[in-house]
Amino acid sequence: MLDLLSKVSKIPKIGPKYEFFLSKLGINTVKDLLFHIPSRYEDYSNLKKIKELQPNESVTVNGMLLSVDNVFTRNRKRLTKGVLKDETGKLDLVWFNMHYLVKSLEVGENYQLTGVVKPSGSKLSLTAPAIKKIEDEPKNDGEILGVYPETEGVNSKFLRDKIKFAFENSEIEEHLPLEIINKYQFQELRDTLYHLHFPKPGQDSEKLIERLQFDELLLELLKVEERKDKWAQKLTAHEIRDFSKELTEVRNSLPFKLTQTQEKSVSEISKDLVKSTPMNRLLEGDVGTGKTMVAVMASQLTVLNGYKVLYLAPTEILARQHFESFKKYLEPHGTQIILKVGGSKIKLAETDFDICIGTHAILFDFQDVKDVALVIVDEQHRFGVEQRSKILNIYNQKVVPNLLTMTATPIPRTFALTLYGDLEISVLEAPPNKDKKITTYVIYPNKRDDMYKWILEKNEPTFIVCPFINESEAEEFSQVKSAIKEFGILSTGIFKDKKVGLLHGKLKPIEKEEIIRKFRSGEIQILVSTPVIEVGVDIPDATIIVIESAERYGLASLHQLRGRVGRGSKEGFCVVSPSTGNKNSMERLKNLEKYSNGLELAEIDLKIRGEGDVTGRMQSGFKNFKFADLTNLYILEKAKIEASNLLPKLDKYPKLRALYKSSSSENIWNN
Repeated sequence: MLDLLSKVSKIPKIGPKYEFFLSKLGINTVKDLLFHIPSRYEDYSNLKKIKELQPNESVTVNGMLLSVDNVFTRNRKRLTKGVLKDETGKLDLVWFNMHYLVKSLEVGENYQLTGVVKPSGSKLSLTAPAIKKIEDEPKNDGEILGVYPETEGVNSKFLRDKIKFAFENSEIEEHLPLEIINKYQFQELRDTLYHLHFPKPGQDSEKLIERLQFDELLLELLKVEERKDKWAQKLTAHEIRDFSKELTEVRNSLPFKLTQTQEKSVSEISKDLVKSTPMNRLLEGDVGTGKTMVAVMASQLTVLNGYKVLYLAPTEILARQHFESFKKYLEPHGTQIILKVGGSKIKLAETDFDICIGTHAILFDFQDVKDVALVIVDEQHRFGVEQRSKILNIYNQKVVPNLLTMTATPIPRTFALTLYGDLEISVLEAPPNKDKKITTYVIYPNKRDDMYKWILEKNEPTFIVCPFINESEAEEFSQVKSAIKEFGILSTGIFKDKKVGLLHGKLKPIEKEEIIRKFRSGEIQILVSTPVIEVGVDIPDATIIVIESAERYGLASLHQLRGRVGRGSKEGFCVVSPSTGNKNSMERLKNLEKYSNGLELAEIDLKIRGEGDVTGRMQSGFKNFKFADLTNLYILEKAKIEASNLLPKLDKYPKLRALYKSSSSENIWNN
């Protein structure tokens, strides 16, 4: 019998050459081969004669090819047309963008075609059918054949043959408890895989895939539940009392009133802080919803209890901005606030402070700081799991700080269940300025000159954001805008009479700060920048933002960028400008004109682009699933429930436990 973890070369007739070809498909072991699922199927189960055909049915037809030619339509599009004949009649064939078929098909030979019957005037035709010479492979009457992701030297027939051998010569163990299989009417793992590779007519392949999706999500969510369990059972928080009266004094001193959801979040955090178990909460708030003020109130409650607060910001610009905000609101109440960024000479263990605000530089200098009871991580997706863990693991004693992580990246409900299932979540919904309005325009590239003229007429502070710092030499990125090149073009061209600035991540911190200062004061009217401004750059007078090569961003990222304008008393304008007028890109970007809610946009992007973009921005190192679809809330919620139920009794299921323990940041099916 084959071991599932054996190299795929253990299968007969897979030598070094085919082993190399298969590795391009990510197939290195027997297990990889068995989990290489067809991307689609060719249905040969409905074999019919031509005279029996009906419109809009999927069929297989055998016959002789009478003719095949390339023709041009009225609008000069090239079609390939043919005629097939059997003993009952003739059938028209049509292919699009497959003109090479004329050279590969032979008139007078017998072929088998599979496709959908379409009405064509008074006749019927097969549109874009799969076609193969009957002598190349048995007719497979009554069969459904899987079509696999392929590569050079490896076609679907080769894969089917090797997968069949692997099934016949290996043992696939079941790891799910029988009660779960029965509860959700899953098939056992071996049967699930077999029927995905070798399906039968009428089979529900979607249900089979759901079984594999469930497995992946269950193992990931077991990790989430374990983290949550360890946090609750093994950690103790600093003792904090509820200073409601003193907090009310801070609240009353603010020049504005907190929103309803800000008050709700402050209340949730306050209740967490007075518990004996450390807080582990995520504060999610769309652009401009006022997360900073919630952090101010949580920090002050901690300080009132005699403890210290560490506030980690992802950039020096944002750290300085928050430093000024905290000083403005809390220094009048006697709270001592310091700033620690790269190059700072401050030694935290030797400095008297209540709140320290800074960048990741704090991580290298807080080991010996006593009485830190609250750590706030702003824009937490930019820090990563390892850096956040360091904050907590540095404390060897059982008493650890409370942890508040914050993000302006809208998190779809599905990701809240997976990425942050071990955190409590507070959501800020209504922006403090309810009347704030940002009008968004998605424009075609040929309208760019008109846009520049409009900006000149508006004569208001404007951001122009480009994805790259320098122009890329790669051909596929030749149309993607770069900040340095655009700065050169615009500052000497249409905006030559304006003061144009340049901001990007390679500038020194002092240079960045000076450019931001000049833009804020009006000394710079047009600021060409990379997405470094996405997080926290607050210029109340800026009313226009142009996002170049917008197809490079997720909708949630674009939404955050447009949140840089309209923050003052004037209406904001966001111009979204893709590099090309690609139809699919334009349709996706047009959602920004329709929706102003970041969560809605994140959900849309998740469905359109998949989870890659969202996970990539949210958390480094998060698993890329092979089968699981994070838009399938139906399966996700079931996996969440079962992970919670199974974790306390995992030892009762040794095969599931072994698979769970062996799973890593790589895909579980490769372990």
